[in-house]
Amino acid sequence: MTNSASYFPMKAVCSALFSWGLISGLLANIAIAKNQDVSSLTDSQVHIQTATDPFSPVIAAEYLPKNIIYLIGDGMGPAYTTAYRYYSDNPQTNRVEKTIFDQLLVGMSSTYPDDDTYVTDSAAAATALATSYKSYNGAIAVDHQHGALPTIFEIAKAQGKTTAIVVTSQINHATPASFLAHNESRRNYDQIADSYISNLVHQRPIADLMLGGGTQYFVREDRDLTLEFQEFGYQYVDQLTDLNSISSLPALGLFAPKGLPAAIRSDDPLRLTTMTAKALDLLSKQDAPFIALVEASQIDWCGHSNDITCAMTEMHDFAKTLELAKRYVDAHPDTLLVATADHSTGGLTLGRDGTYQWQGQLLHQVHSLPRSIAKLIINTPDVLNDLNTFSTFLRPHISIDIEDKKLDSLRWKLNSRLTQHKAEQHITDDLKQAIDKLTYTGWTTGGHDAIDVPVYAYGKGALYFRGHKDNTEIAATLIQMVQDERYKQTSSF
Repeated sequence: MTNSASYFPMKAVCSALFSWGLISGLLANIAIAKNQDVSSLTDSQVHIQTATDPFSPVIAAEYLPKNIIYLIGDGMGPAYTTAYRYYSDNPQTNRVEKTIFDQLLVGMSSTYPDDDTYVTDSAAAATALATSYKSYNGAIAVDHQHGALPTIFEIAKAQGKTTAIVVTSQINHATPASFLAHNESRRNYDQIADSYISNLVHQRPIADLMLGGGTQYFVREDRDLTLEFQEFGYQYVDQLTDLNSISSLPALGLFAPKGLPAAIRSDDPLRLTTMTAKALDLLSKQDAPFIALVEASQIDWCGHSNDITCAMTEMHDFAKTLELAKRYVDAHPDTLLVATADHSTGGLTLGRDGTYQWQGQLLHQVHSLPRSIAKLIINTPDVLNDLNTFSTFLRPHISIDIEDKKLDSLRWKLNSRLTQHKAEQHITDDLKQAIDKLTYTGWTTGGHDAIDVPVYAYGKGALYFRGHKDNTEIAATLIQMVQDERYKQTSSF
């Protein structure tokens, strides 16, 4: 099975895009026909496609948002949002409280790439979410022939709208890159970073605000892209503590060599929330409408590592970010919030080994990542000398009450790893598995899986995201909204 056809009818322009002279033509070529009926203010207002129709959304004018906040929980399949519900539950109440994810849920989305595997990577998924086209795993907004696929950010920028990305990965990682760049491989990090300064619309970089990590790709021996951005008038900061020194757009903030420190190890465990709050403040000061991409990048990294503690702390940051975005929409009702995941990671299960329970509340008593604990053990192996010493060492990191027999068994196992090749990795894995057994958490893979992912929407135009959507349909709808909201100012900063 292949799915080369787009859900957005603009195939004729895809293989030849980026001399900028074609962008203006692109905006005309990708316009969707408006000959379908919009009958009422209810669900019937959303056009129903047949199985063979290309997806061509028709958006009623009264539901066109001025601003769009597009949030992606990388790797956040439905098991993650379910786990977060129980992790964040108040055990003092009789009922399990609903989370922000429960409150905003409107549907589900398929994520398959343009091949017969059904399992996408982040690049192909982000390409679909940014362009409405499916492509191959590893593709950064290009088709199988490496022709550039126009992105929602490029289309918005061509209309004079303000654009922003906020991520906890490096800003040239697969998801943000698929909104701002075009490359045959997500692994070409330096090329992608370089293209952020060369892929221009109206002689300006695509993103007016970029917050995340990635200094090692932007400040290199051969080239310092941060200086080149400053020549374009960008403010630049390289410390998260200096975030509030950004007073206007355009701006660039790079706060780590690659991804930001994990939430559980960060001086600001809600660093995505903090960056998003600053971004929304800056965007609100602009006259132009905006589209902002906000990605909780490291949920996926936790899933690849099969680290449930890591996953729940990243989920907490994303939940708080989502709550912040909802409050913004409440205060700015001309704004649309859409959130989803690019795919699910790890094959997470709540319950294991035939036992009918999940003890996610215990994760609040895990205060350090297993890999951090493993590093300490490698550096001070004497902590494994006896049960008392090990218990004293472990208590500040994992304060769960563990039977002496089980704890001593873990100590013996960790001790046996010290002389093995890749001892630190083995100890990390042993600690993660111990936590999994205590909480009855299961995993099926260290990669991605093909499970459908949740879709959340709130604000102006949210009804167009109800039900089951393919990821390309989410993008096609948002692109149509960006096109139809006819803000045409093209002056630069």
